[in-house]
Amino acid sequence: MSDKAEIQSHGSSPSTSLHGEKAGGKIGNVEIEEQVHHEHVEEIPPELEALLHTDPLKGLTDDEVNQRRETFGRNELVEKKRHPLLKFLSYFTGAIAYLIEIAVICAAIVGDWADFGIILALLFVNAIIGFVEESKAESALDALKQTLALKTRCWRNGHLVELDTSELVPGDVIVLRLGDIIPADGRLLGIGATGEATEGDLQVDQSALTGESLPLAKNKGATVYSSSIVKQGQQMAVVTKTGGNTFIGRAAGLMAVATEEGHFQKIINRIGNFLILITVVLVLIILVFLLVVNRGTPKGAFKHVLEQVLVLTIAAIPVGLPTVMSVTMAMGAKELARRKVIVKRLTAVEEMASVSILCSDKTGTLTLNELTFDEPYLTNNYTSEDILLYSYLAAEPGANDPIEFAVRTAAEEQLEILKNRTHKHEIPGFKVTSFLPFNPSTKMTQATVMNTNTGESFKVAKGAPQVIIRLVGGDDDAARAVNSLAKRGLRALGVACTKPGSMEEYELVGMISLIDPPRPDSAETIRRCNEMGVDVKMITGDQQIIAKEVAHRLGMGRVILDAGHLVDPNKSDEDITEHCIRADGFAQVIPEHKYRVVELLQNRGILVGMTGDGVNDAPALKKANVGIAVHGCTDAARSAADIVLLAPGLSTIVDGLMTSRAIFQRMRSYALYRITSTIHFLMFFFCITLAMQWTMKPILLILICILNDGATLVISVDNAKISAHPDKWRIGQLIFLSVVLGALLTALSFAHFFIASNIFNVSPDQLEAIMYLHISSAPHFVIFSTRLSGYFWENMPSPIFFIAIMGAQVFAMLICIYGVIVGEAIGWAWGIAVIGVSLVYFIFLDFVKVFIFNQWSFEFTAHAWPTKIRKEKLAARKARAIQQKRVWTSIDKVRQVGLKIKVLEALKA
Repeated sequence: MSDKAEIQSHGSSPSTSLHGEKAGGKIGNVEIEEQVHHEHVEEIPPELEALLHTDPLKGLTDDEVNQRRETFGRNELVEKKRHPLLKFLSYFTGAIAYLIEIAVICAAIVGDWADFGIILALLFVNAIIGFVEESKAESALDALKQTLALKTRCWRNGHLVELDTSELVPGDVIVLRLGDIIPADGRLLGIGATGEATEGDLQVDQSALTGESLPLAKNKGATVYSSSIVKQGQQMAVVTKTGGNTFIGRAAGLMAVATEEGHFQKIINRIGNFLILITVVLVLIILVFLLVVNRGTPKGAFKHVLEQVLVLTIAAIPVGLPTVMSVTMAMGAKELARRKVIVKRLTAVEEMASVSILCSDKTGTLTLNELTFDEPYLTNNYTSEDILLYSYLAAEPGANDPIEFAVRTAAEEQLEILKNRTHKHEIPGFKVTSFLPFNPSTKMTQATVMNTNTGESFKVAKGAPQVIIRLVGGDDDAARAVNSLAKRGLRALGVACTKPGSMEEYELVGMISLIDPPRPDSAETIRRCNEMGVDVKMITGDQQIIAKEVAHRLGMGRVILDAGHLVDPNKSDEDITEHCIRADGFAQVIPEHKYRVVELLQNRGILVGMTGDGVNDAPALKKANVGIAVHGCTDAARSAADIVLLAPGLSTIVDGLMTSRAIFQRMRSYALYRITSTIHFLMFFFCITLAMQWTMKPILLILICILNDGATLVISVDNAKISAHPDKWRIGQLIFLSVVLGALLTALSFAHFFIASNIFNVSPDQLEAIMYLHISSAPHFVIFSTRLSGYFWENMPSPIFFIAIMGAQVFAMLICIYGVIVGEAIGWAWGIAVIGVSLVYFIFLDFVKVFIFNQWSFEFTAHAWPTKIRKEKLAARKARAIQQKRVWTSIDKVRQVGLKIKVLEALKA
């Protein structure tokens, strides 16, 4: 047994005594408190329990194995893979995609092959971008499979044989020894490979599954989990669960469930549904109107009318919306890659901007996942250097133990005499003449050391705090110090040495304290996340007291709840969700608990991010809106995540948040502009067609569509004002503002039409050119306003973006001035006047936009469009506001009482 096992056996560590055994006792007048390790216990159904009483030295027969395999299946994880072609075709689904596909079919019917080619190309560009970016992701289940053992030793038909792990069934007896990957969940039998009694525990590293930072000591009757690693010892175990029923198998099952539609796709579909509704309704009305009015004439032929309506539809629908969104996110992913943040799922770039809660694993994510020397407890005038040196002298050379490694590493880094040594096994000035390794009965290591300078010898002892305190004859202050360290989640190790002139009488040097420390940048990352409106919650499989200590060191709140709160049968999901929102984290969780936290928060409408590095984090990483795998993560975590951090630490998460919010602003800007443009286009042509049967050449309509959307692609490199809080789409606000701006643009269009035709009496061809230039420029300039929620001058556009937008309209102005394509020239006066009016009008619309943003509230939305969900959400908000008011009122009353008491005390004095 190692030093770590000493700690676990006695109670100076949270990872102590797996079975709750009390091993300390009273030393002096102070009893060292036991911190019992709480481990997840797997339930075994009675019918399965009946199959587990196999003779350890005979094993199952072939007939028994075949029967059980038919019942339980093979010991492997089954994955349903999606065909790449079907995955590619899925990018042609969605509201806007369906409308564009209908337009493609109509274009083919009427023989408009130019439009057919353009629209089809846009469809494929969007699909290819999404498919290529997201096909980089590896299979999460494949990665989980790689954590499983390939071969195992098992008793079958009275013989110890080696077989594939997939052949195991419940009831099989397997042999576990140092270095083995455990092939299935099992129950330890407490005996060796040939039935002999075993001395000591089996040390099992299950940090990748549960997040516990140290290997655990397990003995007869304890459960070991598939894909854990044996670090020390040898025992036989009976297989209890295989395949998808194992601990890791259930994690794989959760990952298979977490495949719902992404947040970004929902937003695009909602925008698409709205645009489809108004487009289809208005275009059908125009189609019927033109057929009825022109009945019996060449203009009334169905194919001719369909061609006119088709061109109008193509110009109206946002064929470039998916492409612009994909290109913008792809550019953002490329920018993040330069910061060593790899985006595997393209839409995660947008979703990260809206994340308001970031759940984070502790071990290996917020912390380094390696024990380090912390501030020790010292006595008898000894120093930190003294306790490090004595610990090093009493450390077993080459021991494969994380605590011994931490002690030796700290000594070699901090003690000058151990630096720049020629031979690493020598200690300048000292020589170890005798060494007693750890013994289960003494629970300590002892070294006899000679001072080579003086020739004097002394002894050093290092071990469990209770043993060392008893060795020195008792020390109440030291016992209190051990209890204090244990309550903070620090692991303690006692160190003592003999007094000068005696080889038997010991005095206490002190207590080493060890902790898995936070990463150097974790505290700063959490602080910056909080400043950006993102609440960070720690969710760990480690013990509650350890989680509280780490949270304290990271500057987080210390409201860390036990995992039992997540599965309390006496509480509703609503109550548990409130706990999740208010708590700073949860401890002693298993993968199902992490998954449940994310799921409950998402059910409340919160976008959740999850960071992690282990197999135990994989289900929650995949379930979260944005799963972030940190540097050094397992293959399972990397494959389940949407974003992978290549640089150590968490600081790149802040870079990711800032970049994603900039990308969000660009996409929202384009969406607002494009919806406004579509509404304006449909409203004007619907009214003008019904009122005057006025139409525009199809080539001009298509030119507006291609020229404007093509220029707008450069929005992906535009300057963006980064929000101080998580971004939200607010679809109701977006559509309302688009309708208002679209209506105002429609009014301007009618003003242009009637002023040019009735006042200036321009020719029909000139009128068409003037209206083309106006419809091209007026909505396009609005994008300078939609770039941000404030006034347009608060954040000026990038030079490239400004040149692209203005260049497109200068081109449109020149072809109108000189009569290229449009038919008849309108001259410089009309060209400059139309562009000038569009520029001035966008400034007016900018003031309208700011006014609407300032007046908008969720309460207004709930009253204007009173859906069931909005009503419930508004009622819940009001209830929470009343509750918070009561709480603050109570707090104020308590403060007032406190002030009165202080006043009375002052008067008495």
